[in-house]
Amino acid sequence: MISTGNIFDSFNINSSGMTAERFRMDIISQNIANANTTRDATGDVYTRKVVTFSEKGTQTPFSKILNERLDHYSGRGVKVSSIKDDTWTDYKMVYDPSHPDADEFGYVTYPNVDIVTEMTNLIDAQRGYEANATAFSSSKYLMTQGLSIARG
Repeated sequence: MISTGNIFDSFNINSSGMTAERFRMDIISQNIANANTTRDATGDVYTRKVVTFSEKGTQTPFSKILNERLDHYSGRGVKVSSIKDDTWTDYKMVYDPSHPDADEFGYVTYPNVDIVTEMTNLIDAQRGYEANATAFSSSKYLMTQGLSIARG
């Protein structure tokens, strides 16, 4: 007997990867859009955001088995585990005494967003998305071929 859960596992894994990479692209776009923002709504300098992924369903063996029985889709694919502020990269200090946000020494603090880094990360996220989409299409093709063979 064929278990339908096993047939759709690859779809669930690939779709979670596409969702996570799409979310990562959204955060990268937010970083790029705020690269020259000297003040946010609270008056602070924008801080670059970084997305972290983790595997879905990393539990102890018993709880993993139990959760898989209770929720068929748990433990499949990846998820966004956190969005963190980049605290390890320094803000950019630019001398511009005429700028309204310049400090008493004439320096303006700009976000710690490097456009080259963000574009590289964007290409990486796009390639990850495309890889998951290709794997999804391949799984779909294999499934339809299996169904056509089963029909005779």
